[in-house]
Amino acid sequence: MISYLLNKISYALLTLFGVVTVIFFLFNVLPGDPAQMMLGQNEDSKQLDIVKQKYGFDKPISTQYFYYINDLLPISFHSKKQGDYTFLRAGKYSATRLFSIGNTIVVLKLPYLRESFTKQGKKVSHVLAETLPNTFVLAVTAIVIAMVLGILLGIVSALYKDGLLDKTIQVFSTFGMSIPSFFSAILFAWFFGYILHEYTNFEMTGSLYELDDFGEAMHIKWKNLILPAMVLGIRPLAVVIQLMRNSLLEVFNQDYIRTARAKGLSEFQIIKRHAVKNALNPVVTAISGWFASMLAGAVFVEYIFGWNGLGKEIVYALNTLDLPVIMGSVLVIATMFVIINIFVDLIYVWLDPKVKLE
Repeated sequence: MISYLLNKISYALLTLFGVVTVIFFLFNVLPGDPAQMMLGQNEDSKQLDIVKQKYGFDKPISTQYFYYINDLLPISFHSKKQGDYTFLRAGKYSATRLFSIGNTIVVLKLPYLRESFTKQGKKVSHVLAETLPNTFVLAVTAIVIAMVLGILLGIVSALYKDGLLDKTIQVFSTFGMSIPSFFSAILFAWFFGYILHEYTNFEMTGSLYELDDFGEAMHIKWKNLILPAMVLGIRPLAVVIQLMRNSLLEVFNQDYIRTARAKGLSEFQIIKRHAVKNALNPVVTAISGWFASMLAGAVFVEYIFGWNGLGKEIVYALNTLDLPVIMGSVLVIATMFVIINIFVDLIYVWLDPKVKLE
């Protein structure tokens, strides 16, 4: 198990290194001066020079790439010379000094995602810490809805194969996979938040935390979670229904299911003890992929519903060319993809003992 995990972690680190490299060069070959983006239209030559020196924009692209990798690594190298980009500033890094080599200090720190261009020097990590939990709550709620309803409807559809109930569920599933998220978000917001507002008490827009009527304190509004979670969960729900139905039908044709029926086990016991667990492998794959992609795919849903999450922040960062926030968001999402994939491989072993760690 340990060697397996180490192997997986090494591949994950190589994948993240590739993602970091692509992110850096993709956004650093864009036309325009990053220093000018930060200062907007009020810049002058002196201010530009100060910003370029502070953030290392005056260095060659290869040096800037080293700076970026150095910022992200937990063990990094910093100069003792004040004015150098890698100078160990107290407000920039929260670090523990390990040892020194000449004019270079080696430190242990958290990854530094740099500072936002548009939020007056606010760290990207702080921006993500404020928005990511809201997106995580939304994604978890949506995936729970998709998983619970999808597995149940998939089982029902398989049990009543080719019947009226099965065909109705299949029509719903096909429709759910076909409709774009942004369209269903607009439709749900308009229908449930406007047309039926008197009955549902749902709002067209709203986030998890909102100011009270006096503007003095923030309160949790759980009702604002329902509509965006339903919209975000429609497509994975449709996929889970199809996968669960097809996988269960395949399992029903296996010899051990026939043996269980021959022994006199009830259909409920067969489904509970044998069929469902063995039919979950493709569902787990779909759920893991959808959960990670929801963090990125929630952009339109969050923007339409006014949900203050990572997706809405990415839209704002794209509109304002806030490159550090965009790069940090993409890197965090990629990291979650990698971590979730590792957990999925471990869940496979639990679901199916025949799957070997090798």
